[in-house]
Amino acid sequence: MVAPLLEPYVASLTAYDVTVPAPGIHRGLPSPTLTFVLPVGEPLEVSWAGLPGTRRTGWSSVSGLHTRPAHIHHGRRQAGIQLAITPLGARALLGVPIGDLSGELLDLDDLGHDLPPALMSLPDELHELRDVHERVKLVERRLVEALAVTGVPVLQAEVGHALTSLTRGVPVHAVAEETGYSRRRLTTLFRTECGVGPKEFQRIARFDASRRRWGTQLRAGGGSLAGLAVECGYADQSHLAREWGALAGCTPSAWAREEFPFLQDLGPDHDPD
Repeated sequence: MVAPLLEPYVASLTAYDVTVPAPGIHRGLPSPTLTFVLPVGEPLEVSWAGLPGTRRTGWSSVSGLHTRPAHIHHGRRQAGIQLAITPLGARALLGVPIGDLSGELLDLDDLGHDLPPALMSLPDELHELRDVHERVKLVERRLVEALAVTGVPVLQAEVGHALTSLTRGVPVHAVAEETGYSRRRLTTLFRTECGVGPKEFQRIARFDASRRRWGTQLRAGGGSLAGLAVECGYADQSHLAREWGALAGCTPSAWAREEFPFLQDLGPDHDPD
């Protein structure tokens, strides 16, 4: 939950403080939102999977929409705040369209003059707070201050409509008809605002939905990959597996073993049903 004023702009705000058995790598998976991380205690080391030359270390991390996993290199303890910022929120809170950040791994300093002053000192301010709830309150307060500076932005109506419809799984050609634009024109407008085309965005949104639903099923005691594929709009389980391989760099079961260590009995191709 976030402050009501921030709900159109922040899909989620999560405070984390966890200790793991050993240093390792966590997967940062594609999602239809901008990822904004503010680590506390130790700086964040992040790179695109398979591209070690992109590795960077800092006290903030901002990444737009992407179609490859990120690797977060961590020690035994991880603490900080992670936010999922909507496309509208990128303009409202960071002062830039989300499309300008597509495929990028940046920090707040990289945003330069576009960044609202309220956010400039946020990493330093967080280090002064030990209480997790106080950190959340500080971040929310600074975001509200940033919103007051940038004002309430307005996405082009057709792009906003397309975002909603594509997330629901409406085919791209049908979305173009709904907006009254040709598919080509809609793609141009959408890519300018979001940094990816409508089909890429829908692919990311469908993958994100499958990840969230798979996690929910595992927490509830298990689920079916075949059923998951149908529920999330994939042609079949093989299609689901291919998309996970391309976007996550692993199978759903491998991700489950990483995220839910107690599921050690899952084989690489296990379908709980």
